[in-house]
Amino acid sequence: MSAITKVLEEAIQEVRNLPEPDQESIGRQLLSHVERLRRLRVEIDNGLHSLNTGGGSELDIEEFIQEKNAGDGRG
Repeated sequence: MSAITKVLEEAIQEVRNLPEPDQESIGRQLLSHVERLRRLRVEIDNGLHSLNTGGGSELDIEEFIQEKNAGDGRG
């Protein structure tokens, strides 16, 4: 059993000791978080595949930062 699995098992045991409405809420939050991680993994895998097949382009980091800051009133 890995350290992460032990921690998760400990967390689940602690959640079992909570009232049922709290268990439901935590369960929904955990499932939502896992789904976001799955979607992020798919996006990362797609991006890596694109880069590996020549789909990427060089990025001017200074220009990128200026464009991002321009939208929030800082630039």
